[in-house]
Amino acid sequence: MAKSSPIAVDPDNELDYETTVSGKKHSLFERLYTGTGGFEIVGKRKVYYGIAVVLIAIAALSMGLKGFTLGIDFAGGSRIQLPAAADVTTSKVDEVYRTVIGHDPVTTQKVGSGSSATIQVRSDSLSTDQADKLQSALFDAFHPKDSSGQPSRNAISIAQISETWGSQVTHKALLALVVFVVLTMAYIAIRFERDMSIAAIGSLFFNLIVTAGIYSLVGFEVTPAAVIGLLTILGYVLYDNVVVFDKVEENTRGVLHLSKHTYAERANLAANQTLMRSINTTVIGILPIIGMLVIAVWLLGVGTLKDLALVQLVGMIVGGYSSIFFAVPILVSIKERWGPVAAHTKKVLAKRSGAGKARVGAAAAARAGSAARGFETVGPRSSSGAPRPGARPSGKRQKRRH
Repeated sequence: MAKSSPIAVDPDNELDYETTVSGKKHSLFERLYTGTGGFEIVGKRKVYYGIAVVLIAIAALSMGLKGFTLGIDFAGGSRIQLPAAADVTTSKVDEVYRTVIGHDPVTTQKVGSGSSATIQVRSDSLSTDQADKLQSALFDAFHPKDSSGQPSRNAISIAQISETWGSQVTHKALLALVVFVVLTMAYIAIRFERDMSIAAIGSLFFNLIVTAGIYSLVGFEVTPAAVIGLLTILGYVLYDNVVVFDKVEENTRGVLHLSKHTYAERANLAANQTLMRSINTTVIGILPIIGMLVIAVWLLGVGTLKDLALVQLVGMIVGGYSSIFFAVPILVSIKERWGPVAAHTKKVLAKRSGAGKARVGAAAAARAGSAARGFETVGPRSSSGAPRPGARPSGKRQKRRH
């Protein structure tokens, strides 16, 4: 039985950890779990840059052309709420509203289930006369019951949110967002060295823009709870960047004093080693959020929790992607643009190129020497009559001496 030849391993190749000595490749999930996936994250950073540019462009176009669906707390208006009995549907409520006011409401939705279900109508600001007429019309159409089980007009609530209040809430929300981002940038600048700080801040803004763009594109309603959720996911993105960059810092420590690996290769290894951890953190983080959406929104009908959960769900997925496939490539690109890392990378690549040429030349010389020995011509015999070493046989048998 023929033996399989051993696999040659190049000591200068960073991705040799993908192959074992026996030549067996592990499965994708095994390599993800052990952090030895050998996935070219840094080497294919142009692909991920292209994905990032497309996502940012779509988000910017959506925010610029479509804008945001602002909640009543930001835009102002009227909120009408009544119990959702068996004969009360959103279409019937819209019909009553249209008959009294003369146009459709902004939104009408059923929130919750069972006895706690309600119909919530959001409309433009209604005058006192319009609100009274609408309340009377809704009561005449559906006869909703109050908490005591008796039909009552008080079961229909109408809340007015002024535009002045909405502008104040908007101003405070934007101020809170700006302050949080500035404090986060200050912490990143202190926690990391300059280039890592730039990459982490870039990842932070990427997450902000893409999450806001998705909200604009899908038409999710922006409420104060959504702003709070956005601030929460920025903290998650910061945590994920700290974990990834700590591993990059550990792997690249002292790399400039050696000539075996480049900074990009060591950073790529760090990204592979933290990839599974980032996936686990994201999955574990979104599971309770999905539970919040299912239980709080569908069963309990708490609309505020829906807004909070939606922005966290979107932001955590985008944040998990950006910390690995955006922050690390950005860091390597900055490092290789100038400074000692750029010089070290050129030195390592030049050494590998020279070593490769030397190996090719040595192999060619060895093959040429072997061929020369094989085709060496026949020389004269020695004085003893024996053929010279290395000469070909002449075809004549020597007479045996007795």
